[in-house]
Amino acid sequence: MISNKIVFQSLSSGSCGNCYFLHMDDGEGGAGVIIDAGVSMRRLKQELMKNGFTYDDIDAILITHDHMDHIHNLGPYCKRLLKPVWMTRKLRNSLATHWMTGEYLGPVVKNLKDGDWSEIVPGKIRAKYFIVPHDATQTVGYCIDIKGYIFVIMTDIGRMTDEALSYASQASTVVIESNYDLDMLRGGSYPVELQNRICGGHGHLSNEECADAIRDFMHQGLSNVFLCHLSENNNNPHKAYEASATAVEGTGVRLIALPRQSASPMFIL
Repeated sequence: MISNKIVFQSLSSGSCGNCYFLHMDDGEGGAGVIIDAGVSMRRLKQELMKNGFTYDDIDAILITHDHMDHIHNLGPYCKRLLKPVWMTRKLRNSLATHWMTGEYLGPVVKNLKDGDWSEIVPGKIRAKYFIVPHDATQTVGYCIDIKGYIFVIMTDIGRMTDEALSYASQASTVVIESNYDLDMLRGGSYPVELQNRICGGHGHLSNEECADAIRDFMHQGLSNVFLCHLSENNNNPHKAYEASATAVEGTGVRLIALPRQSASPMFIL
């Protein structure tokens, strides 16, 4: 097992499915969190085992919103992992009646506090949510405090907000959406209505908007920026990376464009 305090892995990042693993090894049993449930139980188990982890290393699950690529396997996670699943009250109300998740949430779901920290792994990991613009029932980003190490994730964010920038400005690691290249989107095959949905402020963040956000939240304590949720048809890792590379140039910040369908390496943070 990789053991150097905190590790992070993307298991899948895109419209095909989203799931991220974050683990802290403190020498006292550690603590791990899954963010979103967009990969199967089988894939989750396989990817964890490659790095010496098991289901026992997952202590909690966080959900960002109720679009299918983020909750497709939440029912099985609830039923078989039996780990606390944290979400907002509004998302809980939505998913309680969802045909894929409703019958499984009751025994495991927990409400995040509004405007305050929730102890999702007592004494080790706490999280605070912030609302981001996206066309789901409700979409949130997370500021995760791992014994003082701040990790922020904001995926499916139609435009940057002051609150999101504020949390990212305190973080050592930020996972941020870099979904599309505007020229590829406008010159591609998507209907105009879908194009407008994507770039209309409640869809997704473009490469340039992502780069501008990184410039805005850049600070001395930032060590890692991971670009997530790249579009398969309107982007590619090179374009996403090149757009944001200018924002981190000369800072020493590690910049990684996460793969869409395959798992990333396990990164030591």
